[in-house]
Amino acid sequence: MNIAANLEQDDVDALVRQIGESARAASRILARADAATKNHALNAAADVVRTEAIQIEQANVRDMAFAEEKGLNAALRDRLLLTAERIEAMASGLEEVAKLDDPVSRILGEWERPNGLKIARVSVPLGVIGIIYESRPNVTADAGGLCMKSGNAAILRGGSESFHSSSLITACLRRGLEIAGLPADCVQMMPTRDRAAVGAMLQMADLIDVIVPRGGRSLIERVTTESRIPVLAHLEGVCTVYVHEAANAEMAREIALNSKMRRTGVCGSAENLVIDRNIVAAQLPAIVDLLVEAGCEIRGDSEAQAIDDRIVPASVEDWSTEYLDAVIAVKVVDGLEDALAFIEHYGSHHTETIVTEDAGAADKFLTQIDSGIVLHNASTQFADGGEFGMGAEIGISTSKLHARGPVGAEQLTSYKYIVRGAGQCRS
Repeated sequence: MNIAANLEQDDVDALVRQIGESARAASRILARADAATKNHALNAAADVVRTEAIQIEQANVRDMAFAEEKGLNAALRDRLLLTAERIEAMASGLEEVAKLDDPVSRILGEWERPNGLKIARVSVPLGVIGIIYESRPNVTADAGGLCMKSGNAAILRGGSESFHSSSLITACLRRGLEIAGLPADCVQMMPTRDRAAVGAMLQMADLIDVIVPRGGRSLIERVTTESRIPVLAHLEGVCTVYVHEAANAEMAREIALNSKMRRTGVCGSAENLVIDRNIVAAQLPAIVDLLVEAGCEIRGDSEAQAIDDRIVPASVEDWSTEYLDAVIAVKVVDGLEDALAFIEHYGSHHTETIVTEDAGAADKFLTQIDSGIVLHNASTQFADGGEFGMGAEIGISTSKLHARGPVGAEQLTSYKYIVRGAGQCRS
């Protein structure tokens, strides 16, 4: 796929419209495809990814060099990096998606009215989905695969730094579709790094049914401001680990460490550590030990700093910052109610976890926290569609309309009502 650079605006608009029109035509065919055909395409694409693994790695080397030139930090470069293991994980993810039940044509509900009308609510594809994302080339496989499974055509616009990797992964998906006898244009990638292509996509309400942005605040704000198309938003992952006064100390240490440091550049990485005042002196130093040893910078309020001098001062902005790096902010709170208020004020409604042996406190936390994913005694890094059994995810939605939490194939469907009568007319 050739890179189109420095295009005139008219050329960008024409390019994006051409892609949209071909996606719309392909979506009509894909929507009618049976489960076996879609699964054939997914499994074939997985085979092609494995066949092209060396070429994908080589393309990724070019992307990594471009990222270093742009000055991306280590965490963002890690999100961009494709190793042999990560490429295999992409292929395996496509196969896992193929194993899922078909999300299309499911009967979600059915009933009969007193007048004899038989009504059924049946799942259907959304149509054409535009996915705009940054850095992570594996999103290309996840998003394309999930759209294929759910009967939706996909228009992918990845980050400029992942252009070569994502282009080759897209080509693998398209080859899988062709092998299964489906139009390759069911999955397309914008063949340009020009940012004007994003603006053009956001205006194509006649050809794109839903926009899914996946990235930082600036991307999300641009999409939600400019889009004339419904947006399924994935906002920042300002995730919190709350260590309750009834927490098991060893468990709290391990969950805090894993939530922050397993992979700092993913949206499920914890950015805040909230701990009850009753146990802070006893438990915080050991947690700090593990985090510092793993290379994490720790910022905190004055009470946390007084307990451990390795904690540097936190600003008000720290509590609501998605670092995507080896940095965490510590807040000391006066019990469960205080923790709930802190998370509601500073969090992004993404993922939060409570560490406690108190079942009542856990239930209150799980019930009252208004986030897409809420956990008890488990790491925030489980905020992942694959870990939820979805095979993959297109993102973690922080919206409240349509889909929330991990967005898999099932969440990429809508529904319609099918009504069967026997000549009834309304009086």
